[in-house]
Amino acid sequence: MLQNVTILGATGTIGLNTLDVISRHPERYRVFALTAHSRVSELAELCRRYQPRYAVMLDTDAAERLRQALRDTDTQVLEGIEALEQVASHVDVNVVMAAIVGAAGLKPAIAAAHAGKRILLANKETLVMAGSLFMQAVEKGGATLLPIDSEHNAIFQVMPARRLSALQDGGVKRILLTASGGPFRKASVDELKAVTPAQALNHPNWVMGPKITIDSATLMNKGLEVIEAHWLFNAPAEKIEVVVHPQSVIHSMVEYVDGSVLAQMGNPDMRTPIAYGLGYPERLDAGVSALDLFQVGRLDFEAPDTARFPCLRLAFDALAQGGTAPAILNAANEVAVDAFLKGGIGFQDIPQLIESVMNSMHIEPVNSIAQLIGVDALARSQAMQWRPSC
Repeated sequence: MLQNVTILGATGTIGLNTLDVISRHPERYRVFALTAHSRVSELAELCRRYQPRYAVMLDTDAAERLRQALRDTDTQVLEGIEALEQVASHVDVNVVMAAIVGAAGLKPAIAAAHAGKRILLANKETLVMAGSLFMQAVEKGGATLLPIDSEHNAIFQVMPARRLSALQDGGVKRILLTASGGPFRKASVDELKAVTPAQALNHPNWVMGPKITIDSATLMNKGLEVIEAHWLFNAPAEKIEVVVHPQSVIHSMVEYVDGSVLAQMGNPDMRTPIAYGLGYPERLDAGVSALDLFQVGRLDFEAPDTARFPCLRLAFDALAQGGTAPAILNAANEVAVDAFLKGGIGFQDIPQLIESVMNSMHIEPVNSIAQLIGVDALARSQAMQWRPSC
């Protein structure tokens, strides 16, 4: 059966890789809707190529420019967060790739869950901000949730079928999340003080968007993934361990009580987890080259250094505090990364800003999306007022 796919965040790295995989299987998938924030020319080009029924721009002015660019096509241009929710939950949609970076991806992902869609989740903030609410929506809506982060996708592949009880009665002892260590794995404290945005954007293994690349450099990306793993696999923090693996060949591992450790391996290419999510439980050709173990040569592992990279510790702290703490962590981090990319703060100021905001806000139990959006806004406001100490 031909499946209709909505791609939330079509112009980003995940979105483009999803379109690449879909292009390899035109007999199985059709693009239903494509969305972007403000990249008009890029989205217009994609719409002309894939001819979706809908195109959505979050930014109103960008939506009007896109309408003009596509006025000779059959694609209907919509705008705003409500339109994102509409194309994520539309009755004709089978699969939703949730790849919008940041808190903007939360509402459409929740809408897809309530509508019972197959959700390919590449938006970290959905689980970090609203893990309990999102997982409840998935269960209530009868949605199928497939993680697309390479690490969580790897864990999903080697976990028992009953993943939510695997650490209780499925023989699983620990989840081992691998991390590349980023471009500054061996940098000294003094060297970290002088890091520039250009250096931080030069990831040794992965091609990603700027925000997630900076998160990888600070190890916040791994911290967010720890929180995600907690919700995806019903895993307490003490059962999740981060292992630095510079080659990024082993994407994560699961340790069992009998001493077995199962790992998923492959070249660092996001088309592998995307194809797995699209085809599950079948396997699809993703266009990814075969892993050459002789070329890899060796696999190294080391413990993360939370003294040089305190963002990982902050994420574990937020998970331990629970409630709105992860949402505060996420909002402060987004502001800090943006400020660093714009030259407003230094690389080592990022964790200082985040910790300051976390310490200044009251932690509450999570009860609604509206509450989380308010907490997110307040945390961002406080983060934008933060200034480095001299």
